[in-house]
Amino acid sequence: MKITRLGWTAYAVAAATLVLDQISKLWILGLLGREQGSSVQAIGPLYLTMVHNYGMSFGLLKDHDWGRWLLIGFSILVVIGLSFWARKATKLLPAIGVGMIIGAAIGNNLIDRVLYGYVVDFIDVSRLNFPWVFNIADSAINIGVALLLIDSFLYGEKKLADPAE
Repeated sequence: MKITRLGWTAYAVAAATLVLDQISKLWILGLLGREQGSSVQAIGPLYLTMVHNYGMSFGLLKDHDWGRWLLIGFSILVVIGLSFWARKATKLLPAIGVGMIIGAAIGNNLIDRVLYGYVVDFIDVSRLNFPWVFNIADSAINIGVALLLIDSFLYGEKKLADPAE
């Protein structure tokens, strides 16, 4: 199957997201080490805090080693599925969004979980009354999903209105 020009764009975005995610984690591991809770103030209320994320959203599966491998397996399936979707990309926003999600899934749920047994989270905004500590890949997933939703809202109705397209 031929890969569209925007498919290549999606793969490039995935690679860039993965590289930024992993470089930032190597940097933070060098700065803070691997000790859970190590922290340093960055700017104002933004701190860099080492958090080992063993689970997924809301701490699900964090107490089970099999959960780690389940998340790795699920991530592999997601990356494969999204990679096939990206091949046929014909619109810019979905290509960028899917690329960001692919790169983030590889960085967070494959590389981190295989190498460390947990996801390295470090961007700490808890002093702004947000309860999260996250990383570049988490941000990329959220931005990627937002781009897919924006595209759906902008162009989804047109497709529904004219089924001939």
